[in-house]
Amino acid sequence: MAAEDSSIPPPKSGRHSIYRGIRCRSGKWVSEIRKPRQTARIWLGTYATPEMAAAAYDVAAIALKGPEAKINFPALASTYPKHASDGDEDIRAAASAAASAIAPRNARAGEASSSVAADEFLDEEALFGMPKLLDDMAQGMLVSPPAEEDRSPEDYSGNDTLWSYP
Repeated sequence: MAAEDSSIPPPKSGRHSIYRGIRCRSGKWVSEIRKPRQTARIWLGTYATPEMAAAAYDVAAIALKGPEAKINFPALASTYPKHASDGDEDIRAAASAAASAIAPRNARAGEASSSVAADEFLDEEALFGMPKLLDDMAQGMLVSPPAEEDRSPEDYSGNDTLWSYP
């Protein structure tokens, strides 16, 4: 499956799409689906293109509503990954796999995936190579102001100090 597939119609411009189950939020395309006969929804993820979000919706629609579900790309239905169970996590995983399969080549070749589950942990300390960053910042907040006698006269300019509070 490729985003250049002729069975995928071009999206409308702007925030609104011709696809079911998706919308534009902050320049990214998000997808979610309502469970049949319930008010609960399954969050399917945030994607770089409307086609990726629409494919994620299609997989979830087939999982929840069966093969007769109204989907965005009927010609691709047989190529979509199958969900392991009827659980939300398995449906979300299959939807993410379908979206990744039609991702533009440049998105697959090195850009980070834009589909991040809400409960997925992102370790910023490891990502930026700064171990104990948050611990160091918290420790810095506990530092007491220097005593008056510890400051040299040239460092002191009246009452304008970091430690003076209004």
